[in-house]
Amino acid sequence: MIVLRMDSIVSLRGVTKGYVRGSQRVDVLHDLDFEIGAGEFVALMGPSGSGKTTLLNLIGGLSTVDAGKVIVGGEDLSGLSSNQLADWRARHVGFVFQFYYLLPQFSAERNVEVALFLMRLSASQRQRNVQAALALVGVQHRAKHKPPELSGGEQQRVAIARAIVADPTLLICDEPTGDLDRASSASILELLQLLNREHGKTIAMVTHDPWAAEYASRQVLLDKGRLSKPHVRESV
Repeated sequence: MIVLRMDSIVSLRGVTKGYVRGSQRVDVLHDLDFEIGAGEFVALMGPSGSGKTTLLNLIGGLSTVDAGKVIVGGEDLSGLSSNQLADWRARHVGFVFQFYYLLPQFSAERNVEVALFLMRLSASQRQRNVQAALALVGVQHRAKHKPPELSGGEQQRVAIARAIVADPTLLICDEPTGDLDRASSASILELLQLLNREHGKTIAMVTHDPWAAEYASRQVLLDKGRLSKPHVRESV
């Protein structure tokens, strides 16, 4: 029986995940236990190949475990089918990636609206949600512009608006500032802090940059598929 902390949004118990390369199996995560509390902003750090993105994909329901349990928002993801996982992701997780994955032929507001198409909302409700999300991230004045007309920082803000428009339980951020200069990176990280502190969003962020990790409330090192003891630091 798995006993969860009462305030846990994410709980991994005994998680093992590996891949087969040729004739060999490579274990990426090894009997991993990990929790993220409600309202936390956690930075996952570690060298290349340490399993950071694999861990993030398991938490976000993009991948499934070989052994163990992944429980997010009270839902045991380990037992869900691929269709059930897709539905669960649409309702509960917002994703922010290093590259923005915006559709270049669509306006900013249309790119954000795409995240709502799997939900049972009227067109007018979708528009209200989209405008609210764009306003929250500070690019409502760029709603009609297409991605090629936006700066990198603006494109990432649109991507964050898309991630939060369905009011997800959890934000998953994989190197969200990896393609930005330092000034734009600081702006994006401050926005994530705002979403965490003032809007209660729980955030799991992978970064290779110690400077970016300082914006989180907790930093965790992953090395060779195992987590170090968590460290809590003051946010910037």
